Amino acid sequence: MRPIRIVLSAVLLVLALVLQVSVLGRLQLPGATPDLLMLVVVGLGLVYGPTGGCLVGFAAGLLADLAPPSDHAVGRYALVLCLVGYGAGLLKPEAGRQRSAFSALAVVAVAAVVSTLLYATVGALVGDTAARHVGLTGLVFSALLYDVLLAPFTVPLVMLLARRFDGDRVVNETVRGADGGSGLGSLARYRTTREPSPGPYKKKRTLGLAKRP
Repeated sequence: MRPIRIVLSAVLLVLALVLQVSVLGRLQLPGATPDLLMLVVVGLGLVYGPTGGCLVGFAAGLLADLAPPSDHAVGRYALVLCLVGYGAGLLKPEAGRQRSAFSALAVVAVAAVVSTLLYATVGALVGDTAARHVGLTGLVFSALLYDVLLAPFTVPLVMLLARRFDGDRVVNETVRGADGGSGLGSLARYRTTREPSPGPYKKKRTLGLAKRP
């Protein structure tokens, strides 16, 4: 990843973790806790692509695994968010811009369900049965509800910041056409084919026509 991406991702992830632990985690909402970290990972993945989303997701999950009051095995949430970030990156739209707000909400909804199920599955594999006592269905439904409600206030802002600080790369990827990456696209090819013929050739052709009877 480019240095600007690393710096921006680190700032957003730390800020999201602080808000999630100090604010969202203390709301005592029924079911799951709104996952602000996951929303940041989805937003960055939709701009950075699968590789960037995977790296950001792993860093976000590892940060959550190590930050207090974490009570699960280290690496568990890192694996979950790594897969979520990679999946969101695969759905990256052209130039990192969603065609509609509904498509971004659909990505968040799928990520909320998948991340909750993955987290519970990995927990069951390592002997954590907390999801069984709380109720997996209630966790999935509450996570879906909270994350979708929170998404319009976070994901567009994260994507806007990612595009703004990564503007040169986004523009280059958008403008680059099928002409081998010249950056001019079909406009250059059109101008090349429509370029007027040299002056002397036109002159000779005109003189030749004038000599005909």
